[in-house]
Amino acid sequence: MASSMATSVASAAVVQPSVVRQTANRNLKANRSAFVSSSAPVLKLGAQSVQKRSNVVTMAGAVEFESKIFTKEAADMAGEVEYIVRGGRHLFADLPKAWEGIKTVGVIGWGSQGPAQAQNIRDSIEAAGLADQITVKIGLRPNSASAAEAEACNFTEADGTLGEVFEIIAQSDLVLLLISDGAQALMYPRILAAMKPGSTLGLSHGFLLGVMKNEGADFRSDINVVLVAPKGMGPSVRRLYEQGKETNGAGINASFAVQQDYTGTATDIALGWSVALGSPFTFATTLEMEYRSDIFGERGILLGGVHGIVESLYNRYTNQGMDKETAFKNTVETITGPLTKIISTQGIDAVYKTLPEEDKAEFLKAYQASFYACKDILMECYEDVQHGAELKSVTDAVARFDKFPMGKIDGTEMWTVGEKVRAERVESEIPINPTTAGVYVAMMMAQIEVLREKGHNFSEVCNESIIEAVDSLNPYMHARGVAFMVDNCSNTARLGSRKWAPRFHYNLMQQAYTKLDAGVEVDPETLSTFLNASVHKAMATCSSLRPSVDISVSVDGAGAGGARNY
Repeated sequence: MASSMATSVASAAVVQPSVVRQTANRNLKANRSAFVSSSAPVLKLGAQSVQKRSNVVTMAGAVEFESKIFTKEAADMAGEVEYIVRGGRHLFADLPKAWEGIKTVGVIGWGSQGPAQAQNIRDSIEAAGLADQITVKIGLRPNSASAAEAEACNFTEADGTLGEVFEIIAQSDLVLLLISDGAQALMYPRILAAMKPGSTLGLSHGFLLGVMKNEGADFRSDINVVLVAPKGMGPSVRRLYEQGKETNGAGINASFAVQQDYTGTATDIALGWSVALGSPFTFATTLEMEYRSDIFGERGILLGGVHGIVESLYNRYTNQGMDKETAFKNTVETITGPLTKIISTQGIDAVYKTLPEEDKAEFLKAYQASFYACKDILMECYEDVQHGAELKSVTDAVARFDKFPMGKIDGTEMWTVGEKVRAERVESEIPINPTTAGVYVAMMMAQIEVLREKGHNFSEVCNESIIEAVDSLNPYMHARGVAFMVDNCSNTARLGSRKWAPRFHYNLMQQAYTKLDAGVEVDPETLSTFLNASVHKAMATCSSLRPSVDISVSVDGAGAGGARNY
């Protein structure tokens, strides 16, 4: 199925089956523009897009790649050409060619991504008829508390599919390094030394590259280094893969990158990995751009930003006389419930368009007042990530955990109120507070603008700042609580939320809400700028590339191999 000719997504779109959201998704797809050529620059896959000066705005460009196995398509992302590979279970038949010479896939770690990726790949290998040719093994540290969960998913020492980290690394042709960022930073010299010459190191996060850049280190020259980064938590990756067994193509989108191609086959190894995970479509990026957008994103609208928004608005509403439960419903519930559904099914601009006329003015006031208050902090955060300061703060904090372990936030008033609200929730009665909606959408649009100014493609922007929020993280927050996410996600994200949420909180209180109280007039350009933003067309294209499937989220724990609910 290899193709060196790029096929226009706009002119050759394949109608995918849908389970839900059909009418809403038709509305979103109707916004797509016709395919047009773009003068945006093309980057060769693996080349780093490095900005020398943080105040320089860089035009996003397509990351070029060639596949001998999978069909490359050209997608129109708001008038910019980007290249993608569309997924689907029918592509499992191409795994033997993409993974030629790979006999052992070693999944190192059992956190959020580990259980999901290990099980998805194993299921895909079985579906491709390769179970007797490729083995998925789990590598854990001695006496790991996760061993019991891995064994419950049928990875066992008895059959050789569960072993010690460095033993599994030494045996593997494809090493998927899914341990925590802090552990990667500490252990990477030993990990690289243990790998077989000619094997492939697979990363699902570019954090390690940032650490190595800070330390002036390089990857071994006799291995491939690739990235496949699902744009959602491990539980989402697993749940939607399972739903994809009924609706072909359902899953979590992923980005991929080739940092180092020693064997000449790294691109197809990476694309095969993404296909095996069940990605509806895979888009090209670089390791550097991935870790910038990912680490930045989780400090913004994905976690830290939404944490700061809801706590600041909860305080504001209760100070104005709203009772605590009503304030929670008008902050967290508004965002994780109806706003998330609207953005997921109809697009960001639909939040404004579907509001009652009497609420639209309040939305615009909150949007205008909050946009630059959010962008101020977002730009600072991005540049701290870009220049390595934020990565170093993570590794430094992890090194202090023996003396200063992270505490939890779930015991504070707002989050204890939230437990009661969720227990008594009636979905149809959740309000859409126009002020909350305006602040949330302002932060999302500000984050998009920062990423675009820093040179990120629309595929990366849409997936990291919109789709991952409304189709992965927010549904889990709705089921389990924002505090649960802040207390149980990766150390990197938890540290980021604790550091940046207060910054958003204070800036909104000091810069945005004071403007609301002062009754500042709305600039007439605010609405047109928002509604005419190019990201809406890009999101419509992204929506057309995968089926419409609501993720199934349990309220209680997922159990062993449920990839945990975080």
